[in-house]
Amino acid sequence: MQKYHKKMRILLLGDYSNVHATLAEGFKALGHDCLVASDGDGWKNYPRDIDLKREYGLQGKMSYLWRLMKALPQMKGYDVVQLINPMFLELKAERILPIYRYLRRNNGKVVLGSFGMDYYWVYVNSYQRPLRYGDFNFGDQMRTDAEAEFYRREWIGTPKEKLNRIIAEDCDGIVAELYEYWVTYQQFKEKMQFIPAPIKMPTKLAEGSYAKNGVVRLFAGINKARSAYKGTDIMLKAAQAVQEKYPDQLQVQVAEDVPFAQYQEMMNSSDAILDQLYSYTPAMNSLLAMSKGIINIGGGEPENYEILGETELRPIINVQPTYESCYEEIEKLVLHPERIPLLQQQSIDYVKKHHDYLKVAQQYIDFYQTISGTPS
Repeated sequence: MQKYHKKMRILLLGDYSNVHATLAEGFKALGHDCLVASDGDGWKNYPRDIDLKREYGLQGKMSYLWRLMKALPQMKGYDVVQLINPMFLELKAERILPIYRYLRRNNGKVVLGSFGMDYYWVYVNSYQRPLRYGDFNFGDQMRTDAEAEFYRREWIGTPKEKLNRIIAEDCDGIVAELYEYWVTYQQFKEKMQFIPAPIKMPTKLAEGSYAKNGVVRLFAGINKARSAYKGTDIMLKAAQAVQEKYPDQLQVQVAEDVPFAQYQEMMNSSDAILDQLYSYTPAMNSLLAMSKGIINIGGGEPENYEILGETELRPIINVQPTYESCYEEIEKLVLHPERIPLLQQQSIDYVKKHHDYLKVAQQYIDFYQTISGTPS
């Protein structure tokens, strides 16, 4: 049931994986004013009200700066400004800081999103290691693959670290959408809030393939630049090996660096999705798939269910970060397809229960009201 709250004006700056675009829909449906200014998350091209996409070259730089300067006067007078990341603009960290100060002076409260790559994500997982495995560690062993090392160089002992620290200490609230992100910001727990990722439930479920022809169809969405870092390469190799063993029972479909709309179309004919080998939890792509009745093979650790307070539904096929675990779980699904209908229905129920965009938007509004000291 919708709660009554004073109408709020909310500015969402930047976007990852459609989080802010989806939240904006939720806020507007609940009667609040909301503006999204972002680059559409690059080639994914998510919807936004103000386009801050930056093209390469001098001309692209000048066009970007002109559009940003033109947009800044529109970024005043909001009750809440939420930043997707400390690097919420396509500028150097040193140039973002004065814009952050401008936003701070000209708006009510500022909320920092813990939604992805930042200093605390890199440093805490590299050196404090609260997770058993992840983007920067396997147990007590630090990951040394090229992308992990690149992010350490980028975020530790750099202007990005300084910017992140300043914003985290200065802002009014911090929101994390995944257990992993929540655990890396625990030094700010007094102003920290876990709120699940928002998903707009589809009007049409995925068509799948198993019910039609008895073949399990897996889908893998590949971001070529980040495949090894996210473990998609290992998952795909395992899936293809299972396919070779059971060619009449398994098909594997791959989408590589395609726009969001095309990605969804390709995904809709699948029974299960391979996503995020090193994750404890399903992220936006996995949740979108699950909302359509597509089974997620990826992160479903106990901590994921615990932070949501979920004690019954177990829709995710959880894999450990190894080739052997991926192969074993995919083979089990192929050999026991009778599990598919239950897992598909539980996937839908899980997203509806914890991630429906209106429920999540209301949780954000409740948090905003708390940090604003505004009565409901």
